[in-house]
Amino acid sequence: MTAVSPLRFCRRVVPQFVRDRRGNISMLFAIALVPILAFIGAGIDYSRVNAARTSMQGALDSAALMLSRDLSQGTITASDVPAKASAYFKALYTSADAQNVTVNVSYTASTSSSPSNIQLSASGQIVTQFMKIVGFPTMDFGVKGTTTWGDVKMRVALALDNTGSMASSGKMTALQNAVAGSGGLIDQLSGLAKTPGDVYISVVPFAKVVNVGASNYSQSWLDWTDWQNPPTIQPNNGSYQAAIPNTKLTQAQWDMVGPGSACPFTSGNGYYFGCVSGPTSGSASTSTIPKTGDANAGQVCPGYDSASHSYYNGCWTTAKTSTVVTYCTGSSCKCSNGANESCSCTGTSGTSGYTCKVNTYTKTWVANAFSSWTGCVADRTQPNDATAVSPVASDVKTLFPTNQHMENNTQYCSSTATTKLAQIVPLSYSWSSLKSAVNAMQPTGGTNQAIGLAWAVQSLIPNGVLGAPSEDANTTYNRVIILLSDGLNTEDRWPEYGNGSSQASGNPIDARQALLCSNLKNTKDSKGNSMYTIYTIQVNTSSPADPTSTVLQNCASSPDKFYMLTSSSQIVTTFNSIGTALSKLRVAR
Repeated sequence: MTAVSPLRFCRRVVPQFVRDRRGNISMLFAIALVPILAFIGAGIDYSRVNAARTSMQGALDSAALMLSRDLSQGTITASDVPAKASAYFKALYTSADAQNVTVNVSYTASTSSSPSNIQLSASGQIVTQFMKIVGFPTMDFGVKGTTTWGDVKMRVALALDNTGSMASSGKMTALQNAVAGSGGLIDQLSGLAKTPGDVYISVVPFAKVVNVGASNYSQSWLDWTDWQNPPTIQPNNGSYQAAIPNTKLTQAQWDMVGPGSACPFTSGNGYYFGCVSGPTSGSASTSTIPKTGDANAGQVCPGYDSASHSYYNGCWTTAKTSTVVTYCTGSSCKCSNGANESCSCTGTSGTSGYTCKVNTYTKTWVANAFSSWTGCVADRTQPNDATAVSPVASDVKTLFPTNQHMENNTQYCSSTATTKLAQIVPLSYSWSSLKSAVNAMQPTGGTNQAIGLAWAVQSLIPNGVLGAPSEDANTTYNRVIILLSDGLNTEDRWPEYGNGSSQASGNPIDARQALLCSNLKNTKDSKGNSMYTIYTIQVNTSSPADPTSTVLQNCASSPDKFYMLTSSSQIVTTFNSIGTALSKLRVAR
């Protein structure tokens, strides 16, 4: 059956109704039919126009982005813009309904006070099917598009897992290739910069702690509370650090510890540390307090704490205060086989003339010099472990706690460590230096993603602790964080939260990180837009596989910015994909 157009149908039927004399109703229907069809037809024709306009807008926007990319990369010049705009638009806009389509372009190059700008406009018309009945044979439409670049700068912080498990399955090598290899992320992003400072990158290697560099020991943003204190119950450190004296060591027993005494700290006696022979973190373990004539005589020095995976930084110095004379009978009163200089006995054991003289000592804690710090910092005191608040010298909770970290018999931040936790690299556009830093990374201790994320944010804060450059109020900044980890969180500043192998019940480390992620995602800039764009990557090559990290998944700015990888080879392709996405973000807005 041959199809009949609506117009031809109307032309044929309407005269028939006009000639029909069989009833007034036919005349009334004929008269009403024309406006009814006009209203119905108008809706159809307007729908066709809207579809053509929507398609045209998408093509125009894509053409504008492609032009701005070509201009920013130098593949075309200003004189090429009109022809290139027409070619891009015609290739992208393929509407069958649109006729007499034209496109116009205006390009303004950047100056010292204004960015580069492309303005595109396009117009066309459709031939109506119904509206022509009422005198509108065509309907015109048009769209506009603008893209601006050159005032959009990019600052990217890389929080990269440097824990021991990164040594397996070639993950560290793959990460280094993905970031610092030929064509890697650094090359991708550096290619977007037309002038120095258009793109900055920071690198934040993390394990349980981060390494901010020992040369920063005089900075006012450091918290030396834990460093200066003896083994006491520190804020938020709970039962894993013993107060001195404690229930295992009475005040009287503590007062009698002096030169030659047995070390009062043993792991089986309520402690996670023993004694060392001197105040430095490399001093040898000892079972007795150095005697008179020995180096460090009388100094009571706590050693490595296996719960907090760190060293204490100082010793108690002793000074004799008094002699207590005790009259003893029987053989129970004796002086530690004569080794303890705080005790001496005379007379015949078991007689009333048997006398023990016991020395008592006052003790003064003397902390090591700050300059002996190796550069590790731990999580900030809660609640600021989960915020990006800038440090204020008058509020210790905003400062960053120094830590003499040691794990697996290695002081990871020490310059002499065979496997050193690499130092944070602040925002930089020295591409070769950034590559060298990434390629020098080595796998170290346990996993604390939150501290890597916290310092990635700190690296982006203008004029902050890591010296990020100031921001121009007239410039748009894309602040991006990429967080990669190959394992689940196992430890942080608080020993009761995790032991380096697993978290405590309830995943308290993840809970702190989730709060940090939520705070960052809810941070807005002056225009009400999200301050940070967060990408998260879980490299899951374990066998059996780790579960999906909910905290990483939820930390990403959107579901498409979380990547679950099951092989090391995917690290390179994932960073390439992120780099491509950031390139589009950098070129235009």
